[in-house]
Amino acid sequence: MEDSPKQPLLSPCEPQITAQTSASSFVADIPPITGIQDFFREFFVESKKLWYLAGPAIFTSLCRYSLGAVTQTFAGHLGTLELAAVSVENSVIAGFSFGIMLGMGSALETLCGQAFGAGQIDMLGVYMQRSWVILNTTAVILMLLYIFAAPFLRLIGQTEDISREAGKMALYMIPQLYAYAMNFPIAKFLQAQSKIMVMAWIAAISLVLHTFFSWLFMLKLGWGLVGAAVVLNSSWWFIVVAQLLYIFSGTCGQAWSGFSWKAFHNLWGFVKLSLASAVMLCLETWYFMALVLFAGYLKNAEIAVDALSIWC
Repeated sequence: MEDSPKQPLLSPCEPQITAQTSASSFVADIPPITGIQDFFREFFVESKKLWYLAGPAIFTSLCRYSLGAVTQTFAGHLGTLELAAVSVENSVIAGFSFGIMLGMGSALETLCGQAFGAGQIDMLGVYMQRSWVILNTTAVILMLLYIFAAPFLRLIGQTEDISREAGKMALYMIPQLYAYAMNFPIAKFLQAQSKIMVMAWIAAISLVLHTFFSWLFMLKLGWGLVGAAVVLNSSWWFIVVAQLLYIFSGTCGQAWSGFSWKAFHNLWGFVKLSLASAVMLCLETWYFMALVLFAGYLKNAEIAVDALSIWC
């Protein structure tokens, strides 16, 4: 049974053969390469296949990263303290949570890829829901860091002004934390099915809207950091809602058959896999957080943090 502690995460049942999986199962390997002309021909063919998937994925990541960068850019027009506050919140508080959420959500990359390759298409939706349960529970715990961001930053030696403003910004950005919890499993769910272009389009639209409304709310209407938080939260939730509408519309076929109680089965095994994945990725994302923290210890901390955030 699935809720048995010894049950593997991916059940060894017979694969569900579909037109897509059966077609991909009998693709012949490349012919032997006997010369330089054959090499470049196959190099071009394989590169085209690679960039067909990697290109939109890179573009999607770039657009999502740019959301925070655009917010910091407009915050720089408000003042040095505002830019420092946004940088510390975005890099330290949100960056810490981003690393954990991305790492734990990346466990889905392995499971969804295995399920799709094995023909167990219906398990993709179950795994995504299971990851939602775990990541949203993790978000509740991480929310304490957002609530107590100001005293935490003071405790580790940041200046009073930066700690106060970054703490306010962290409180405003709590909705983004739950957007992370929803978005990362969705992204892995869609990537496993090679539905990359829809993610790229949604990310591009989000970035365009985010840029316009950041200018409107932060500068034109004078909402300042409150406007920054409203727009950044809305942009991340726009991505989540748009992707969910795409999934719920039936375009994913067997991969999404509705909500299931199976999402609550074998949670501990899923948690262990998620934590192992998080450890690997967190170390890659937290180094920049450390740089911003160290910049806050320098003389003229606001200027130092501002300069580092612009440079990086």
